[in-house]
Amino acid sequence: MGETAGHHPPPPPQAAPPSLGLSRGPIWTPAEQLQQLQYCIHSNPPWPQALLLAFQHYIVMLGTTVLISSTLVPLMGGGHGDKGRVIQSLLFMSGLNTLLQTLFGTRLPTVMGPSAAFTLPVLSIINDYNDGSFTSEHDRFRHTIRTIQGSLIVSSFINIVLGYSGAWGNLARFFSPIVIVPFVCVVGLGLFMRGFPLLGNCVEIGLPMLVLLVICQQYLKRLHPKAHFIVERFALLFCIGVVWAFAAILTAAGAYNNVPEQTKLSCRTDRSYLLSSAPWIKVPYPFQWGTPIFRASHVFGMIGAALVTSAESTGTFIAASRFAGATAPPAHVLSRSIGLQGIGMLVEGIFGSVVGTTASV
Repeated sequence: MGETAGHHPPPPPQAAPPSLGLSRGPIWTPAEQLQQLQYCIHSNPPWPQALLLAFQHYIVMLGTTVLISSTLVPLMGGGHGDKGRVIQSLLFMSGLNTLLQTLFGTRLPTVMGPSAAFTLPVLSIINDYNDGSFTSEHDRFRHTIRTIQGSLIVSSFINIVLGYSGAWGNLARFFSPIVIVPFVCVVGLGLFMRGFPLLGNCVEIGLPMLVLLVICQQYLKRLHPKAHFIVERFALLFCIGVVWAFAAILTAAGAYNNVPEQTKLSCRTDRSYLLSSAPWIKVPYPFQWGTPIFRASHVFGMIGAALVTSAESTGTFIAASRFAGATAPPAHVLSRSIGLQGIGMLVEGIFGSVVGTTASV
């Protein structure tokens, strides 16, 4: 007893916190990693929620896809059927590139979608063919998209070389948040220049959608815990359903029978002609528009857009790893993902996509 007087038993051993460098990632609960984070990279939601969230991601990407196609295809000389096929090709390639990135690239929960950075090179190609002698507008459309195909195929090799040579991983060391955040914001905010004028074409539909979305995401989720759970995850689906039903009621009631044609195209739910002019199921196939056309003057502009999307994707991958509770992707993973993005761009050129893809911001 004398020998043990004044001595205390040793404290029980405590488990060391998990290393963030482990391949499986941290095992802390999501709330302990980031505030207001319900699911991290290793805590997936149940299948019903996952399907609804996936459909919501699809709706978000569909907006950008339709916006880019509705802007470029009429300028190229294409009709409603051509626009539908272009949208189908963009959706198909976006899904394929998303699978490639999540399975073999960064393996982060990122969605690949069409990039607005390719708009300027594509507009340059369209302007070069405005004065050409074509037998019809559809012939001009096919000639333009074949030139876009050739430019995408050639520019894709820049990403492939930069990625699989490891050079992009070395360049990524200089991508600090001060560089990436303004760059991604400028690229993403460029869509506002095209989106807000379309909202102004139909204020009675666009403005309620904008106001309802802000109210749902900022205020309705505070009413009740169950309301917070639903609105926090599915506010966009709820708002789209309500506003589309409102637009369908106005269309059926004849509110747009005596308005200008442009207002009908923007407000009515039966004037897109996409469902009637395009097949319900259409799987794109290689060289569906014809043999690609290669012109050096157009390739350089597309190379610039490819580099822009590479930097944009790199910033998105870093942000996605942070929000998912994972470690920042190392240099070799970034290089692999950019090389795989180049392979995806090559496939897009082969399958006849009108623009390349990037990690959705």
